[in-house]
Amino acid sequence: MRSWRECKLGELGIVVTGKTPSSKNPEDWGFEMPFVTPSDYKNYGKFALSSERNLSKDGITRLQNKILPENSIMVTCIGSDMGKVAMNKISVITNQQINSIIPDSNIVDSDFLYYRLVSLYETLRIYGSDGTAVPIVNKTDFENLETELPPLEEQKAIAEVLSSLDDKIDLLHRQNQTLESLAQTLFRQWFIEEAKEEWEDISLDKCCIKITKGTTPTTLKKQFVESGINFIKVNCIDEKGSFLKDKFDFIDDETNELLNRSKLEKGDILYSIAGTIGRLAMVDDEILPANVNQALAILRVDKSVINPYFVKYCLFDKDITFELHSKIVHAVQPNLSLGEISNTLIPYPPKEILDSFSNQIEPIEEKINQNKKQIQTLENLRDTLLPKLLSGEVRVKI
Repeated sequence: MRSWRECKLGELGIVVTGKTPSSKNPEDWGFEMPFVTPSDYKNYGKFALSSERNLSKDGITRLQNKILPENSIMVTCIGSDMGKVAMNKISVITNQQINSIIPDSNIVDSDFLYYRLVSLYETLRIYGSDGTAVPIVNKTDFENLETELPPLEEQKAIAEVLSSLDDKIDLLHRQNQTLESLAQTLFRQWFIEEAKEEWEDISLDKCCIKITKGTTPTTLKKQFVESGINFIKVNCIDEKGSFLKDKFDFIDDETNELLNRSKLEKGDILYSIAGTIGRLAMVDDEILPANVNQALAILRVDKSVINPYFVKYCLFDKDITFELHSKIVHAVQPNLSLGEISNTLIPYPPKEILDSFSNQIEPIEEKINQNKKQIQTLENLRDTLLPKLLSGEVRVKI
């Protein structure tokens, strides 16, 4: 460890604080360069996702000194997402919530710096919430954060170990995206594009054992705890139907028993019915035991009537989604009643067609679930190794 040295983040490259173009200049927005905000990356996903916002040439000219070249490291330094870290694969500009480092390649390896900043997550959150209503770490304070830095060759060796795990995780995620796209294509071809007029429809309440929703523990004068039973809210489900485990809250066993009605089981379908309407996910073993709040409907499908995967893809379908969204009540926040969910009609083809679809879709879903389990194993290994490697507790051969 003698070869490791103390340094400040500002010594490792150029620190850039992002900026949002003025809304008074609509000509700033176009299709030339992605404009990244914290919503474009996860709490632990190495690369920023594709941004739907882009700057025009005018916007880029206005923010010329804010351009980040590829492999810069972006860190959320304002708000509830404090401490989120990502790298960019192409040149981008960020908003003011993000402090970024353009690494000096003679001093620090960009991949190593990414993992070093990931390891500072709790430090940033504690530092940023010190006496302020809105958590914030400004540019000067960010530059002055201290860290330990091994020699460049050891940095690269550490980063290679962690990157190899992230690369495997990324590959499995991409495999699942391909499989999910294939499954949705099969469903739409069979039951939308080639649907027969003589097929009946069935309401969801006729093919479900239970349609209910959860409750917030505080209504029972119960509080969340540091660890325990997973408690899922709408923000724990992304738009593709994956669970964001880093956003889970937790309740104790007693609270879970009091909320017995909304205990989850494998195969349950969750559908968001308040706030952000239409987030959808299917419960698997990896998140159980678990419970939900009142913004999520629970559909427990009767497997003797229909395959739960079929119901899931029905609810993913854009036509059924459009129908459900037409029933949203716009009050203090948008909401959809359990009654509207229960009365929603889905196709109900003959049994032999449903069985044939099940025979094709179940191996795909099984592979997706196997990949999810492997992802969880690799993430646990990475998360165990990361602090040990970055503290020098575990050394790598150079």
